[in-house]
Amino acid sequence: MRTDIKKDRKDLYLPGRADFTEVDVPAMTYLAIDGHGDPNTSPAYAAAIQALYAGAYAIRSALKKRTGDDFVVGPLEGLWTSADNSAFIARDKGEWDWTMMIPLPDAVSSQDVDEGLHQASRKKPELPIGELRELRFAEGRSLQILHVGTYDDEAPTLARLHDEVMPRLGLTWNGPHHEIYLSDPRRVAPEKMKTVLRQPVRSETAAEEAG
Repeated sequence: MRTDIKKDRKDLYLPGRADFTEVDVPAMTYLAIDGHGDPNTSPAYAAAIQALYAGAYAIRSALKKRTGDDFVVGPLEGLWTSADNSAFIARDKGEWDWTMMIPLPDAVSSQDVDEGLHQASRKKPELPIGELRELRFAEGRSLQILHVGTYDDEAPTLARLHDEVMPRLGLTWNGPHHEIYLSDPRRVAPEKMKTVLRQPVRSETAAEEAG
């Protein structure tokens, strides 16, 4: 069986672009790597992305060898955090912490991950394969929208989310800012790139009671 998460979960990967919509994101498994700093200038970021793809394709081969199942390697995704949330609006990229990820289907086992990463490290010893990790978490209630355009043009949309949409709905943050990159910047013009912007949320009342 061959799976493609973008087609199988269109509710999560193909939102509308007119306004933010609410989704319930279940527990999912990712291949992930962590880092800090401006993704446009950091050599560590570029190496991390190469390692992610090398690992994902090797895990795909391990799954296919073990079960005969196959999957389309999912899109690159990123969790972005900062000590000050305003750093996102200001695009102060040097202050960003990131976890870059590629989703893995449920059919992938920890054995497949271990075997795949072992093979990837042998083939690509120059990449930080050893820093890759299996990450599973559930974002739950989230707001998301499809952004079309350059990454730097996301700021007005995020400002509207933080300053208008979330306050109007009585919601607050409940996890890192999440981006899903549906376009390959090497092949798509900057003004046509598609990115899912997602923010896990919870009610302000619940947050106050928990605090």
